[in-house]
Amino acid sequence: MLAKRIIPCLDVKDGRTVKGVNFVDLRDAGDPVELAWQYSQQGADELVFLDITATHERRKTTVDLVRAVASQINIPFTIGGGINELKDADILLNAGADKISINSAAVRNPKLIDELAATFGVQFVVVAVDTRFVNDRNYVHLRGGRDITDIETENWIKEAESRGAGEILLTSMDHDGTKNGFDIHLLDKINKQIRIPLIASGGAGNQQHFVDVFEKAQVDAALAASVFHYGEILIPELKQTLQENQIPVRL
Repeated sequence: MLAKRIIPCLDVKDGRTVKGVNFVDLRDAGDPVELAWQYSQQGADELVFLDITATHERRKTTVDLVRAVASQINIPFTIGGGINELKDADILLNAGADKISINSAAVRNPKLIDELAATFGVQFVVVAVDTRFVNDRNYVHLRGGRDITDIETENWIKEAESRGAGEILLTSMDHDGTKNGFDIHLLDKINKQIRIPLIASGGAGNQQHFVDVFEKAQVDAALAASVFHYGEILIPELKQTLQENQIPVRL
């Protein structure tokens, strides 16, 4: 069995790492370059960097900051925010990205997934999906969760896979920042419908939540932010707990 991955996420706004609850009430969580170095040293398997206001502010991801983070780490690095065309992805790849994450742009222009996969390879393309439960269904949300669409989450994820997504990063907006646990039901349901890796995001509050999401939803990776940023969970201890629960991890 492949080792399960633990992925800290740097949500970056105005050059600082921030974290909120349900995508609002953001507070400062530290310097992204320093945090990235710490996570690389702690044994994180990968790192995700999301410029969370790039799409909303209609600008590109801050390349200088990406380059600074990349210089401090030796683990796979995924970058998202403000990527709308092949040129944007190429710039970030040259700045140190191993993968790119697309969200709003992919929904508006699904062919972007095909183009990125054809140009850079399937393994380079992560499709991030922000979802919220509304009127008994899960719907895709755009622009950092600001805009609801009429696209059902399950349908969109299956289309993204068919177009060449290499991984899905699924964030439950209902669970985000609550520290009440991942959306096990949704993650399990989605994971049974796709063949590509699924990254769980939204709701991690303690080590047991990671055990639960790996055991019950069989996801490939679990992503979290504030519990890592504020030292509530240390990655070496988390991996030890996972190993004790017979969940394969890279130590």
